[in-house]
Amino acid sequence: MTTPSKDAGQLAELGYDQQLRRDIGLFSVFSIGVATVAPVVGLYAIFSLGIQLTGPAWILMLLLSLAGQLTVAFVYSELASEFPIAGGPYYWTGRLIGPRFGMVTGIIYALAVSAALATVAFLAAPWVSLLVTGSEPQGVNRALIAMALLVGALVVNSRGIKIVAFLVNIGIAAEVLGSLCIGVVLILFFRNQPASTLLDTMGTMPTTATFLTAMAVCGWAFVGFDASASVAEETSSAGNNIPKAIIGATAAVGALVVLVAGAITLASNDLPAIVSGKIADPVTQVVTTSFGAWSERPFYAIVVTTFLACIVSMQAYTGRIVFGLARDGVLPASKHLAVVSRSNQVPVMAMTLVTVVTGLALLLGLNDKAIGTMISFGTMGLYATFFLVAAAALFARLSGRWTPNGAFRTGRLGTAINIIAFLWLAFETTNIAWPRVELAPPGSTGILVWAPLLIFAAVALFAIAIATRFRKETA
Repeated sequence: MTTPSKDAGQLAELGYDQQLRRDIGLFSVFSIGVATVAPVVGLYAIFSLGIQLTGPAWILMLLLSLAGQLTVAFVYSELASEFPIAGGPYYWTGRLIGPRFGMVTGIIYALAVSAALATVAFLAAPWVSLLVTGSEPQGVNRALIAMALLVGALVVNSRGIKIVAFLVNIGIAAEVLGSLCIGVVLILFFRNQPASTLLDTMGTMPTTATFLTAMAVCGWAFVGFDASASVAEETSSAGNNIPKAIIGATAAVGALVVLVAGAITLASNDLPAIVSGKIADPVTQVVTTSFGAWSERPFYAIVVTTFLACIVSMQAYTGRIVFGLARDGVLPASKHLAVVSRSNQVPVMAMTLVTVVTGLALLLGLNDKAIGTMISFGTMGLYATFFLVAAAALFARLSGRWTPNGAFRTGRLGTAINIIAFLWLAFETTNIAWPRVELAPPGSTGILVWAPLLIFAAVALFAIAIATRFRKETA
């Protein structure tokens, strides 16, 4: 096992002092990855839309998306093993291609994850209210609950990475056991459909376009494994443990999402109503119908636990992305954002900025059409970041700039895996970015259909401007 001094020595070789406290091991960093990918959160976000697009056969798109993301996880693992540093993609792409490319990647990454964090908090609010009061919040109350969740997460994150890891471990244990048990029990004792149903389109008459839309929707379920890489400077034996956490979290969450999606489908006693959209919340409906009304509140508790763990871990790793950028003076007010608290050695100011930006984004939640745009932008930005990382790694490999030399290496298969990841991400990023009426809120105008792509273009131009200015000032 790598000792703390060796971890700090590896960090020093990359040009940085050990400022954050190395307090977590393999299971904790794995849990952070699982919490951020969040199987229950991901499934709730996509199940209804996926099954309405292509019927139960949408699960095939889910499997294809998982296979593609696993290749990305291998590319990330090789980079994280050799360069275990906070806010990894910014540093990796900067080292492999050049500082300006790294800055653009890092800024897009930070803003995309902030949008995704706002989305998760917004989606969490109704579940918290259902658990506590038995009713869903309306209007401004939903945004206020989401903001309160972000502030609570900031309090937890300010206490140190060990506290964060401990709480996330508890949350993930409950989530994984809950999801696994629910999925297995539904399949064994409450199945109402034959297994062949999972290949049935059930009269949806899907076309190539609808299958592509379903695959774009599935992309949301498999983002977040990169969180493990962002806490590398706080992980013992990071070069060995981070790759295990990235690949393990992607595979584990993927298996759970597919299992529960299949179980909900097979346990449904009114599948046509789910496919047609008449049942707004099919997951809860199937669970409570199968287990009985008594299961409603315990099920809400599992969902809320999942969301809380996801919010805490997302806020933590987004703060590390901002910290990584600020440490190199890339952002305005970098001197303050790069400060690490003396007591717990965490980037409190960076996480505070993330909370403020995310809280402002939540004001969009007062308009259903605007929040839909934010969800789409966040997913698009994350896949764009994945693509930029895979492209940088592939270019560096083929040009001879980089030969993986970390504790984790894929050997002769590395280039082939990187090519597959690059092609997959080129396809899926374009697929997600493609303007679609089906993914826009009902009644959206043409400008709202194009809004996620236009916002992403504006963010990319902003990132390029910041990077260009920084390079001129330091030239």
